[in-house]
Amino acid sequence: MADASFDVVSEYDRQELVNAVNQAQREIGTRYDFKGTNSTLELAEKEITLEADSDYKLGAMIDILKSKMVKRQVDLKVLDAQKVEPAAKGRVRQKVELRQGLSDELARDVVKRIKADLPKLQSRIEGDKVRVTGKSRDDLQAAIKLLRDANLPVPLQFTNYR
Repeated sequence: MADASFDVVSEYDRQELVNAVNQAQREIGTRYDFKGTNSTLELAEKEITLEADSDYKLGAMIDILKSKMVKRQVDLKVLDAQKVEPAAKGRVRQKVELRQGLSDELARDVVKRIKADLPKLQSRIEGDKVRVTGKSRDDLQAAIKLLRDANLPVPLQFTNYR
């Protein structure tokens, strides 16, 4: 029997994120407590920028965004909130970076966890993903369970399961 394998990746559905941001923008535009506040929520390639009159409004905007993401099954772990900074005219701004792919450090951590618990499996880093191979599908299932239970700071998906 050929070796079985899968890839450990960290990705999100960009279109679902775009939809969630659009829904959040609409809600912020129509909500009574945001009338006339000129609060903005903008999605760029690798980050979302929120701007509001106060920390309180900023917090409310983030809550709205998170609720829309949950409804569209976009994992909240893709959000990496940066610190709140002052903006023009006494406003506040916050950048929220979008996590995609496994960092080198995280990929090494995944490999180390698999080696420690499941010595029969081989795992190697390939760019921003980790390829795990082994003879037994049961071992691969155990590796997936191990990583799901690890509660890492990014959402993990297991692709190319063969």
